[in-house]
Amino acid sequence: MPTWNEPVCACPSLVLQSLQLRAGARALLDGLSLSMQAGELWCVVGPNGVGKSTLMSVLAGLRKPDGGVVLLDGRAPLETPPAALALRRAYLPQAVHDTFSMSVRDAVAVGRHPHLSGWGWAGREDDAVVAAVMREMDLDALAGRDVLTLSGGERQRVSLAATLAQQAPLLMLDEPAAHLDLRHQIMVLETLARLTRAGRHAIVVILHDLNLARRYATHALLLAEDGLCLHGPAAQVLTPAHCSHALRTPIVSVSDGRHTALIADGAPSPAPDETQHD
Repeated sequence: MPTWNEPVCACPSLVLQSLQLRAGARALLDGLSLSMQAGELWCVVGPNGVGKSTLMSVLAGLRKPDGGVVLLDGRAPLETPPAALALRRAYLPQAVHDTFSMSVRDAVAVGRHPHLSGWGWAGREDDAVVAAVMREMDLDALAGRDVLTLSGGERQRVSLAATLAQQAPLLMLDEPAAHLDLRHQIMVLETLARLTRAGRHAIVVILHDLNLARRYATHALLLAEDGLCLHGPAAQVLTPAHCSHALRTPIVSVSDGRHTALIADGAPSPAPDETQHD
């Protein structure tokens, strides 16, 4: 049995061909083509409303694209049986709602469901994976707590642990750093970076923090309200000029000689469809 950070099936390939997404009459994406491979950590960046979460749901096989195709290992996720798909990709949505009481450990163990036998019984290997991901997400002290009593950040770490326990080689995480304090943001992104460096995972995350994205992502997809869509190595995509355009806020790069950061440098500009008034 692989350890928690070694997927049962490794080296995923996710390919987008002429992908189109719409929100009513508005085009969110029009003809996006790119590929994501094992060893890559992709960060999706852009303002609210440009379709980041919609894109993630399409990549995860939960929504049909409005045009073009998505291929996971050469097959459309929507055409893959759910049980098989769960072994290939794990998806963490932007919001997770607890509907009933359970312990933190049991909530993390939900991630093992794709690996269980027909009787649904967990074995020692499953228990070991759950214990390992709980340590990785700093949850040992919360193991017996009811998830309904947790803070937002604690509950986010439980959801992340359950996603990691799934041991899928392709991870799709919608704002995994949301609600987390800085220490746990760094902890989570360090974990994701280690997984990609090992070369067995491909990871796609949505982030709003440009500096965390630049620090940890190998590749970036930058979206803007006016249809701008840039993708490639993170250092080439997440530049002050590109981010200023996409986020409609002047952004500059500052450095202390060792570290470089992007910071806002002025008031936001109006949206493309906004009218100026005196």
